[in-house]
Amino acid sequence: MRFESPWWLLGILAVPLLMWAHRRWSREATFVYSSVGLVKGITSLSRSRAGKVLRGLRWLAMALLFVALARPQAGQGRAPVRASGVDIAVALDLSGSMLAEDFELHGERVNRIAIAKDVLKAFIEQRASDRFGLVAFSSRAYIAAPPTLDHDFLLRILDRLDTLNEQGTAIGSALSTAVNRLRDLPSKSRIVVLMTDGQNNAGSIPPLTAADAAKALGVKVYTIGVGTRGTAPTPVGYDPFGRKVYRQVPVDIDEETLTQIADRTGGKYFRADSTQTLRSIYEEIDRLEKTEMETQKFASYEELMMYAGVPALVLLVLELMLANTVWRKLP
Repeated sequence: MRFESPWWLLGILAVPLLMWAHRRWSREATFVYSSVGLVKGITSLSRSRAGKVLRGLRWLAMALLFVALARPQAGQGRAPVRASGVDIAVALDLSGSMLAEDFELHGERVNRIAIAKDVLKAFIEQRASDRFGLVAFSSRAYIAAPPTLDHDFLLRILDRLDTLNEQGTAIGSALSTAVNRLRDLPSKSRIVVLMTDGQNNAGSIPPLTAADAAKALGVKVYTIGVGTRGTAPTPVGYDPFGRKVYRQVPVDIDEETLTQIADRTGGKYFRADSTQTLRSIYEEIDRLEKTEMETQKFASYEELMMYAGVPALVLLVLELMLANTVWRKLP
């Protein structure tokens, strides 16, 4: 059981607030009479509960609509899936320097994060039998997604990644975190793809120490230096007309350290200074050895949206019918 758009469930929290606001500020309908004697015959009548029932139907329908918008889904059982036996952890630099716009995508200038995500997405899609994990890092490393064969989940996480509001680049910590995600997996081949555009200037783990740990655990590391050579246009704000203002910033990639990391672990260092070069790098990594193994995953999911949406619509229609027929009231 899962929700495709779980944030809609927060709307349920608004229902009690709306109920309180309705009771606090709504006004009861009244009639003005010239004499109290005119209503002596109806003073003993009990107050109708119709209004409370109608409002209850409306609030319940609203809550069910929020559940429907969250798109509940149920897994249709588990099915055996042939996996390649290759587990890959991708460590992606999300520091502020990755906002430099020195790449092109579909004829438009884009920043390094956008091109890295686009190429990585294609790489994940063409390796459907591999297990992938994601590590995001800047001055610290974070597990964005554990190693998984659920690539739909993985791509949704990838789409949400953006720059981290931190100063610094912790290459050693990122590599160590990625290696730790792979260390206990029963796989024939374990690989880390580390993408960065800077130098290690944060974190408590030196990059080469993390590389030695990767080597000891049999994890191969491919390192990618992202960025053009020389300087790169980096947005620093907007002019009075809403156009981006750029500043040329020197590209400072520690290629020596990245090369040593790759060499120590049996991997390879690449320099991605253009969109095509970055794509070719992933094509080369794609030619890694593969061995088949069997695992389990959900084959498909059944949409349960109608089980909340239909009752909500029925309740709304019922409220309208009752409010305009048997429980109709004067304005």
